[in-house]
Amino acid sequence: MEPPKKSGPPRRSGPGGPKRPTGAKPGPGSRPARPPFKKAKTAPAKPANPHPARAAAVASGKNEPQRIAKLLARAGIASRREIERMIEEGRVTLNGEAVTTPATLLTSLHGIAVDGNPVAAPAPTRLFLFHKPSGLLTTERDPRGRPTIYDKLPADLPRLMPIGRLDMTTEGLLLLTTDGEFKREMELPSTGVPRTYRARAFGEVSQNQLEDLFEGIEIDGIRYGQIEANLERRTGRNQWIEMTLTEGKNREVRRVLEHLGLQVNRLIRTSYGPFHLGELASGAVEEVRQHDLILFRKSLKAPK
Repeated sequence: MEPPKKSGPPRRSGPGGPKRPTGAKPGPGSRPARPPFKKAKTAPAKPANPHPARAAAVASGKNEPQRIAKLLARAGIASRREIERMIEEGRVTLNGEAVTTPATLLTSLHGIAVDGNPVAAPAPTRLFLFHKPSGLLTTERDPRGRPTIYDKLPADLPRLMPIGRLDMTTEGLLLLTTDGEFKREMELPSTGVPRTYRARAFGEVSQNQLEDLFEGIEIDGIRYGQIEANLERRTGRNQWIEMTLTEGKNREVRRVLEHLGLQVNRLIRTSYGPFHLGELASGAVEEVRQHDLILFRKSLKAPK
């Protein structure tokens, strides 16, 4: 006796069902075979019309034009934000006429003046390490007359801008530069430049609590990113804690440790990127060699 045949639809012979025998003609009512699909050729995209300043620069072989605010910051006049305020106040002129927008594109600072003084071409970027003592504000001037870092800096230095800030009672490494654009790059969280601090704090904390900071933490609606923290040693009820972070939000180290129930009574920044405080005496200044600065700038991530 033959085994019973399985019921159900016939098996497909492959993807798409059974194939028609080669040479077979389609039956009545069937659709004619579609011609093979051909991708339509697309015309090459036309480049967008360039800004007139860019087109003129390309035609003359000059440098790529940049925003005036960026060029002035690069020349060490001030930070971008301060330059934008200067432009709003009508203090920046081009060939005697007031510049009306910080988005003005230029290939050089030729013809630019600030407060009636011609702006010279930017000199090579310079970077200085300063061991900031406690008790100084990181600002150019204070309305209340409190001492600032500029009261302590030697008079023969060029005009310098601080990279980031340190609180009045925070001491340690403060970077100073002649280049406003470099200052901006170093301060942006997207460039990922690490800052390391040593904090002496009163209270109790465990290494496990500090390690939890590696995932970041939110305090009073403010999100603080990844922090690497280690308990160095205890002296009585004081703890020495080393913390490395890349964002540098306002009073970040103090706020995070206070959130853990600690009272910070001394805070020292020991490094910023590859630059270390080392044995630099309090109040002393040291310039970074051009070779080392150039190598570091090449290693920086492009700011977003």
